[in-house]
Amino acid sequence: MDGTVLVADDDRTIRTVLTQALTRAGCKVHATSSLTTLMRWVGEGKGDLVISDVIMPDGNGLDALPTIADQRPSLPVIVISAQNTIMTAIQATEADAYDYLPKPFDLPDLMKRAARALEKKRVTPARRAGEVANEPGDDLPLVGRTAQMQALYRLVARVMNTDLAAMITGESGTGKSLIARAIHDFSDRRNLPFVIATPTDLEAMDGPATILSRARGGSILFDEVSDLDMAAQARIVRMLDSLTGDAPRIMATSQQDLMEKLENGAFRQDLFYRLGGVTITVPSLRERVDDIPLLTEHFLTRSERDGAPQRHFARDALEMIRAYSWPGNVRQLENTIRRLIVTSPEEEITRVEVETVLGNQPEIEPLIGGGDSEKLSASVNKHLRRYFDLHGGVLPPPGLYQRILREVERPLLEISLEATGGNQAKCADLLGINRNTLRKKVTDLDIRVTRRRKLM
Repeated sequence: MDGTVLVADDDRTIRTVLTQALTRAGCKVHATSSLTTLMRWVGEGKGDLVISDVIMPDGNGLDALPTIADQRPSLPVIVISAQNTIMTAIQATEADAYDYLPKPFDLPDLMKRAARALEKKRVTPARRAGEVANEPGDDLPLVGRTAQMQALYRLVARVMNTDLAAMITGESGTGKSLIARAIHDFSDRRNLPFVIATPTDLEAMDGPATILSRARGGSILFDEVSDLDMAAQARIVRMLDSLTGDAPRIMATSQQDLMEKLENGAFRQDLFYRLGGVTITVPSLRERVDDIPLLTEHFLTRSERDGAPQRHFARDALEMIRAYSWPGNVRQLENTIRRLIVTSPEEEITRVEVETVLGNQPEIEPLIGGGDSEKLSASVNKHLRRYFDLHGGVLPPPGLYQRILREVERPLLEISLEATGGNQAKCADLLGINRNTLRKKVTDLDIRVTRRRKLM
């Protein structure tokens, strides 16, 4: 790696670690805790790459990106930020950042991105004068620092200004329509209409034409497209086939498995392929439990801002919320928090109050439990029987088979990779599977593989 890197971060530890790592890689490094100093260096023509935090003592790193692009259009900027929201990722992309990484970041991953940036030395076009992003409010609960959400943020940022149709999948309450709205609000179409097409809109033969006239080149969302009957699906296909060059962006959401409906003849094959330009999968809360405390704090803060009394959760109450299965996902979590804020008589919300609201619904407990002498199969059997019993005669949400397999498969792969020091060849041999099979599973499960510890 060759070049001069400008590092700006108010955290001395991060500055030190990045300086040492980049220097060992062969780079010259100038590090500062001041955005003013960074901008002076940029103005003086110093540096081949900038690595900058967002929140600095004397300014916002994102606000400085248009100026850097204007003064030094060939200077790539990698943004690192502890603000782990979709807005930060998209704002970084909109402000022409070369790349974006959330904190805590993986140091080897950052070094690879820095090496690519130094090699590419791409020319980044400056933002046109007077162009301002139309940012939605703080109400979008698209909050999360887990790997699943960060991958989602980056995918949204990459596809938002393309013309590809987007299929957004996920369970009920995960925020699929919010993702669609974010794609529109941060895209070049932000000043054009965002139209949600309902089944009623598609009942009449001229329904699609009416939808197109309302959209006027903006975005059209077919919400829960899997629920539409075959006649409505046929009208959508004819509408999509008639689109011209100034056509609106087409998006759809579905909480059902469209492949299964396709195989059963309940969904049109031609519509399936027309809507599948890019598939965006929104993870359930069960897949990102580490985001639950962050979301909880978000809802508490928002309610207080809206005039509700100040509340906070006792430690054991928050642990119970984190352990709960949340079949209704983010929407259910939000409604539960709002109810607890209203019904709790004290500032601190207790575990007993949480139990009262959640009732006898099942919690997610460790899949593998029991004593050292208990066999894995017995532990699994015990867990699954309790899981079914706690549903009180109501079946668990669909997709149980894959959820259970995922609960076993992911930790098995993560622990095996950790035990083999991140060596995938050794790990595949340990597990007794083909190396290509391991690589595919690592990709599908979004498992980060590293031979070194993360920078916290």
